[in-house]
Amino acid sequence: MTLTYRLAALDDIPALEELIPLSARKLQVGFYSEAQIEGAIGTVFGVDSQLIRDGTYFVALDGERVVGCGGWSKRKTLHGGDRAKTGVDPLRDPATEPAMIRAFFIHPAYARRGIGRRIMELSEAAALAAGFRQIDTVATLAGAPLYAAFAYETVERFEIPLPNGATMPVVRMRKRPATAS
Repeated sequence: MTLTYRLAALDDIPALEELIPLSARKLQVGFYSEAQIEGAIGTVFGVDSQLIRDGTYFVALDGERVVGCGGWSKRKTLHGGDRAKTGVDPLRDPATEPAMIRAFFIHPAYARRGIGRRIMELSEAAALAAGFRQIDTVATLAGAPLYAAFAYETVERFEIPLPNGATMPVVRMRKRPATAS
């Protein structure tokens, strides 16, 4: 399997809209109930086109097929896709605010093959190159072990309210600059 990685383009959105629900429905099982997963699809688990426009979102390709995605953000939004946004998404100040690792999804047939790890490396390097001194993420319970492997530490646990009335427990994690890779 030879994978390639590149910045996502707006033309990738249809493929991402297929990948994200598939990934969530398969890889979040055992961590969240069906109601939580379905309630999160489209809002918490959805395409954030601002990341693509900002040039901070990566895709992993097997040939022409998008098999993974993820990135980082210099915006205030903590999580979620376009359908969850209600207004302007202002920029963060790299001197005083953290970059955010955002929206990692892997095709289930490609899980546990290092795709998330490689996208993390690309994302962290880009955020640090942009002048951010700290990097945070709001991790799903399924994603938290990946971030912990990159020396992210738990800052807080909270629940995201979902449109269907369910809530989704998540973990805010932080990586200090001394441990940034």
